[in-house]
Amino acid sequence: MCTEGAFPHRSACSLPLIHVHTHIHVCVPVLWGSVPWGMKLQCVSLWLLGTILILCSVDNHGLRRCLISTDMHHIEESFQEIKRAIQAKDTFPNVTILSTLETLQIIKPLDVCCVTKNLLEFYVDRVFKDHQEPNPKILRKVSSIANSFLYMQKTLRQCQEQRQCHCRQEATNATRVIHDNYDQLEVRAAAIKSLGELDVFLAWINKNHEVTSSA
Repeated sequence: MCTEGAFPHRSACSLPLIHVHTHIHVCVPVLWGSVPWGMKLQCVSLWLLGTILILCSVDNHGLRRCLISTDMHHIEESFQEIKRAIQAKDTFPNVTILSTLETLQIIKPLDVCCVTKNLLEFYVDRVFKDHQEPNPKILRKVSSIANSFLYMQKTLRQCQEQRQCHCRQEATNATRVIHDNYDQLEVRAAAIKSLGELDVFLAWINKNHEVTSSA
C-alpha cells in the first residue's frame, strides 16, 4: 500500500483509496522507472538465467524419468550363449533388419523412450512369436529374454500412460523402417535374423537409457 511521502514520485501515490488497484499498477512502473539502468540489466539477466536453468532441469527430467529396471547383464549373457547358434541359422547374411545402425543412431533423445517401447513390442509381438526353436536349451534362453522384455515393456507402457513417453512422427517412422525390413523376408528367416541382431538393440538400450538393476 502506498502512503504519502513513501515514494519519490508522490503524485503517483496520492490517489483516493477507492482506486487502490489502479493505484498499485501506477506505482510499480514508477518504482521500476526509478531503478538505475545497470540494476535493470542485472535483474533481467538473472531472470533469464533462472528460466534457462528451469527449462534444462525439466528437459533432463523428461529424458531420464522413464527408467528401465531390469538385469541387462543377465539378458546379455543369455543372448551371448545362443548368439552363435542363432546366427548360424541365418540364411541371408547380407540382409539386415536393424543392424544398420543408422536407423537407431539418428534417434533423438526425445524419441528414445518411444522407440524403445516400439522395439520391445516388435520383439515380443513378432520376433519371439514367429521364432520356432526345436532346441530346448536355446528355447529356454529365448523365453528368458522374452520375459525380461515383457517386464521392460510394462515399465515403459506405464510411462506412456502417465504421458512421460511421447511418440513423435520421427519415432514412428524409425519403427516402420524396421518392420518393413522384417516384412521383406519370409517369417521364419526374419525371426532368425532379428534374434541374431538382438545384441544391436541391447547395446542401444545400454547407450540411451539409464538402466537400474531389478535384482
